[in-house]
Amino acid sequence: MQHLLLRLESPMMSFGAVAVDNLGVIQRWPAVSMLSGLLGNALGYRRTDGELLNRLQARLIWAARLDRPGIPVQDFQTAKLEKNDRGWTTSGEVEGRAGGGPTYDSPHIRKRDYVADGSVAVALRLAPADESPTLDELAQALRYPARPLFVGRKSCLPSTQVLLGACDATDLLAALTSAPRADGGSRTPSVFFNDGDLADRARRRHRASDERRFDLDVHAGAVTVFETTLDEVQAA
Repeated sequence: MQHLLLRLESPMMSFGAVAVDNLGVIQRWPAVSMLSGLLGNALGYRRTDGELLNRLQARLIWAARLDRPGIPVQDFQTAKLEKNDRGWTTSGEVEGRAGGGPTYDSPHIRKRDYVADGSVAVALRLAPADESPTLDELAQALRYPARPLFVGRKSCLPSTQVLLGACDATDLLAALTSAPRADGGSRTPSVFFNDGDLADRARRRHRASDERRFDLDVHAGAVTVFETTLDEVQAA
């Protein structure tokens, strides 16, 4: 089976989990919703293309190897947002604000978690494979993305080419072992994957809110994410 190999690496990156009030918490692996958003952004999908993003997410089978887990960093943010403030968007269009005068009287206070100097290798394929977008179309979009890409939040721009290449492998974990290791990484990195057919090779199981209903802009409940280590993958 053909797989794409990706490198997610940035001075600061954020694999977001479910936000709680003003706390932007993260998790150790890239959620399938994040991967769907990254690929959708490369393809030129918009946030309003909910059905396209939902379908892409449903087809994604992925595995992630934490070559460099990185250093946890928390950003404490305070900002008073004014009606005339403008923001940058990946579409190149200036974003404005709406609302009445009193909505801008109080500062926004929040905490956002990040990982500094992390590097993660990802292997993925699509099921069914012959439906559009195909892996070849995804590869082309990652080479020439429709908009700037980011690893989690918009401030987390990748520091290297996202697409490593493609490979033929019997399964996700075999594909992942063919991806080059990042410099300065762990000798026995953790590996996460969502393929239930490989569940017997998992050391741990996580119940995670990794999927998203893009048409409703909400998380869609808990799914199972499996965890192992590179040593166990190579020994199998």
